Amino acid sequence: MATTAVKKPARKSWRVVDIVVAALIAVAGGVIFWAWSQGAAAVSGPMNAVYPPLTGLIAGGWMIPAVLGMLIIRKPGAALFCETVAATGELFMGSQYGASVLFSGFVQGLGAEIIFAIFVYRKFNLPVALLAGAAAGLFCGLNDSFAPWGWNIAYAAGDKLAYIIFTAISGAIIAGALSWMATRGLARTGVLSSFASRKAATEPVFS
Repeated sequence: MATTAVKKPARKSWRVVDIVVAALIAVAGGVIFWAWSQGAAAVSGPMNAVYPPLTGLIAGGWMIPAVLGMLIIRKPGAALFCETVAATGELFMGSQYGASVLFSGFVQGLGAEIIFAIFVYRKFNLPVALLAGAAAGLFCGLNDSFAPWGWNIAYAAGDKLAYIIFTAISGAIIAGALSWMATRGLARTGVLSSFASRKAATEPVFS
């Protein structure tokens, strides 16, 4: 009698190595957050002079840990964990945004996490990475525009909408596309040999 091979489902439980690497990504992300904040402060002035909502275009740097963490770890909760811990690291290093970065990190990580959950943590191609980055940016824009501590809460409705669109675009390009390319580059070096992402360099781009 012919037998049919049964494909084993991917393990979703976290291993020690997953936790360690996710923590490293998050710590590095905290440094990126802090440095990005300094750079953003330098370029936001000219952007504000032209059209204030344009500052949303530089928001994507704050969402890299969420997408990168998930693309590497590929376990439920990775985006939320990496982004929230990275935000905590930024706070400890002295964020100009104060404790509000904790909630910002949480909602941005949640935005990315939702996209990967929709695909049941089985799709990690470029379109999904772009969607995850865009969702993180969308949640960032909504938080900045409507939360009590949102820095652009005084914007007119049209300007808020423009800002939210810009943060989603920034998230897709900076956090989504760059994280996807970084994961493929890391996979080529062999450092991801212990993860499901070890074959990321040869995975199809769109399927």
